[in-house]
Amino acid sequence: MNIFISGIGGAGMGPLAAVAHQIGHHVVGSDKRASSYIDYLKKHGISDIQIGQTKENIARVHAENPIDWLVYSSAVTLENPDPPELQFARDHGIRVSKRDELLNFILDDKKLEMIAIAGTHGKTTATAMMVFLLQELRQPISYLLPAKTSFADMGKYDPESRWFIYEADEFDRNFLAFHPLVSLVTGVAYDHHEIFPTRDDYRSAFREFIGQSKQTFIWQNDFDDLSLNETEQIRVLDPNEPQIDQMRLIGHYNRLDAWLVAQAVHDITGEPLDKLVEILEKFPGLSRRMEQIAANLYSDYAHTPEKIVGAMSVAREMAAETGQKLVVIYEPLTNRRQTYFLDNYKGVFQGADQLYWLPSYLAREPEDLRIIPPAELIEHLDGETRAIAEPAEMNDSLREKINEHLHRGDLVVAMTGGGGNSLDTWLRQNFSENSQ
Repeated sequence: MNIFISGIGGAGMGPLAAVAHQIGHHVVGSDKRASSYIDYLKKHGISDIQIGQTKENIARVHAENPIDWLVYSSAVTLENPDPPELQFARDHGIRVSKRDELLNFILDDKKLEMIAIAGTHGKTTATAMMVFLLQELRQPISYLLPAKTSFADMGKYDPESRWFIYEADEFDRNFLAFHPLVSLVTGVAYDHHEIFPTRDDYRSAFREFIGQSKQTFIWQNDFDDLSLNETEQIRVLDPNEPQIDQMRLIGHYNRLDAWLVAQAVHDITGEPLDKLVEILEKFPGLSRRMEQIAANLYSDYAHTPEKIVGAMSVAREMAAETGQKLVVIYEPLTNRRQTYFLDNYKGVFQGADQLYWLPSYLAREPEDLRIIPPAELIEHLDGETRAIAEPAEMNDSLREKINEHLHRGDLVVAMTGGGGNSLDTWLRQNFSENSQ
């Protein structure tokens, strides 16, 4: 089958393209800009990727090899409700869908059962941990992994596999398209306000997802918050289990994710829990989750209050271990989110000695929404954090301040969820060893 993927460079679409290619489908695609994901796909056999999402480009591809199926990223239609590639596909009778239909087709065609990892925060780390653990157990698996790691490709299809590991994202209600064999819920906190108008709507989506899963592993606090009923299909875990913080992993929330994964794998494989924990204690991490950019300089994907709490739990332990001062640079992800988060930042940066707050990374912003400046967002912090916080921008002044902190031996942690031209990109350009 000839599959055209619009938005192929995205963290969700790129791995899916790789899996479809490995299965034997002819995969082509497009994106609005070049990226490392696209470079990766080209190196792995998907060479025909158009930069620029126009009717002319897709028409050329279709003329050379007729397209059977156009699969598009949710981001494509959020930016333009009637994009030219979809117009072309409809005009030429080409099947059009989002990624969930293609993935369900693959699951049905290859007789694969889904192990899904869902949650507002922690799901990418837990997905990577699941892949790492099952690989270490020599279990044949297929998966999509929307983050770079040292131990796995971004997407893999194994003809011998029974299980398909998937990060089931609630954005655009994607996770409701699936009926997993096993689901893990890493944590639930209201997010994606443009998709879920109310907190109750958000909770309802998670309840529906859990109802579609044959077996779910969930923390007690989320079980209570979602007002779930006790059934044999739901395994409720205690977040205060003493064994969790006995694990040799840095960061309380990393240990929670690892314990959740270990419990699920123990259930589906029968492997001893102690053995699984021992393997997960060797988990090497993944990109943009406390990833080292240079000596004492780290980047983390934290971009909601709950994700920040998790990242801070790791950063505090790292700083305490070495006796360093902790400096945080925060770039909020989307101005839209900040209108909901204004009063949710109180206490989340606890343990930082200095906080630099950058302008929000803008993406898919409502045109009529006022941009909230850093100084105003800082005013909504608790008093202790306000005293150590200051507005900043990605410029020479910030570069000099970071260099001063690094020279003094401070631990500098950037928290940024943006993509191209984000704080993460800027740091890599200015501070990574390759940039020197």
